[in-house]
Amino acid sequence: MDDKNLLTTGLTALSFPAGQIPVLLQKMEQYITELQLFNTAYNLVNTDSRSELITAHILDSLAAVPTLRLLVQEVAQNTPVTFGDIGSGGGLPGIPLAAAFPEYQFSLVERMDKRCAFLENCVAMLRLANVRIIKTEAEQIPSESFTITVFRAFRPLDSHFAPVLLDITKKGGFLAAYKAKKDVIEKEMNSIRNVIPEYKIVPLTVPFLTSCTNDGRERNLVIIRR
Repeated sequence: MDDKNLLTTGLTALSFPAGQIPVLLQKMEQYITELQLFNTAYNLVNTDSRSELITAHILDSLAAVPTLRLLVQEVAQNTPVTFGDIGSGGGLPGIPLAAAFPEYQFSLVERMDKRCAFLENCVAMLRLANVRIIKTEAEQIPSESFTITVFRAFRPLDSHFAPVLLDITKKGGFLAAYKAKKDVIEKEMNSIRNVIPEYKIVPLTVPFLTSCTNDGRERNLVIIRR
């Protein structure tokens, strides 16, 4: 299967509406091209392979959309929905999610100048009017800034970082952390039970990446209510 069909098939498998797929496909193709162009200089992701960028990064980011949509439904009645992508790096998961949710505002939080410049360029090229870039560390974000805070496991949820993420999430909102193996998650969360006593693990099905076979990767979303 060629790369374009890989992405199209993956988006279809994730149950995106047929009318949304062409726009999402065009934006993600352009985004992947930018990642490949600037990855070496900016150290954005851990691969230059187009097929791996599609499966392990784009589709992985978008696999959480059904779960995030349910979280939005829970909070949308009480407050305007805003997303914060913390430690966005090369824009994952924030840019794919912002393309999938054009009706909601996204803030991509990144502390490195070069990566922020890359993100600003991507946002302009992809015409993502619902995205802003914030150059700072998570610790500097004001309290209760985001309805839903996402991050893709660039740091563990430890006794320092977990309270920071909860603090920047609005009361009644959610923290959603992309993680890998369930047993590792449980060990990590047990170590901060005094900070986060309750959480939910939602398995993610990522087309062409996760499977029931031994070589399939395990992907999960850890959901914590503020």
